[in-house]
Amino acid sequence: MTGRDDRVRAGLPATARIAVPGRARVGEGPVWDAATGSLHWVDIPAGHLHTSDPATGRTVTVELPTLVGAAAPRRGGGFAAATAEGFAAVGPGGPMDVRRAILPASERMNDAKCDAHGRLWAGSTAMDFEPGRGALHVLMPDWTSRVVLDGLALPNGLGWSPDGRTFYLADSIAGEIWAFDTRPGSTELSRRRTLRRIPAASGMPDGLAVDAAGCLWVAIWGGGRLARISPEGDLLGEIAMPVPQPSSCAFGGPRLDVLYVTSAREGLDLADDDPSGSVFALDPLGVVGLPSTPFAG
Repeated sequence: MTGRDDRVRAGLPATARIAVPGRARVGEGPVWDAATGSLHWVDIPAGHLHTSDPATGRTVTVELPTLVGAAAPRRGGGFAAATAEGFAAVGPGGPMDVRRAILPASERMNDAKCDAHGRLWAGSTAMDFEPGRGALHVLMPDWTSRVVLDGLALPNGLGWSPDGRTFYLADSIAGEIWAFDTRPGSTELSRRRTLRRIPAASGMPDGLAVDAAGCLWVAIWGGGRLARISPEGDLLGEIAMPVPQPSSCAFGGPRLDVLYVTSAREGLDLADDDPSGSVFALDPLGVVGLPSTPFAG
């Protein structure tokens, strides 16, 4: 590798700074909203849906009466949320309407992300993360949904290659990041293969973002770092984070050249001034991300 990839490997091109101070139990699901210039993210167990202005650190919070794994802006306003029940519509200011109650009480939705066609893909998991009970769902713009993949444990880290022909999914419990063949516009997945395995001793693969070069940026929960992985599965570099549980990431900013990283305090014995639970910004990275798409329903 040359130039900026060598700097990524050495951990030199970016420093982590606090963009949004917080104490989230499990911060997750960041998504950049280009229409408003804001970052949406959630605190899963608290049921909080945050909208933050990274320029000022100001955050507006909607408190939902449920666990929320992720939420995507809707084309017509409000959000489509992946919740403990299944899928819900959240209006501006917070009223929530469960539109697809598809999960039993012992399960919940986890990470979720919209594809380029405005469909919301979401992973479900058992509350105790029992292997085999998790699944990958897709919510269509008409609010119908179907299971695309089952037999999972803790699905996380959804993403697509820039040409839409490869779908990525991490299973945190399995410690694997998978790649699948797909077709632009299709919800069918085929030819699952392990892109990269993360050894349990070094953390778990959590949320991810794909950059315009087709590389994956993966938050390593329990490992205190972000990993950049090529489309072939090679580790191109790692960036140390100032917190042990980075949870997910998304490119944002006017030029999509800032990587925002959520984090978590859950399960840790921390000092009051520990920054875990905040949202961090990594820049400069020398790369840009892909634009997000709102839910089309």
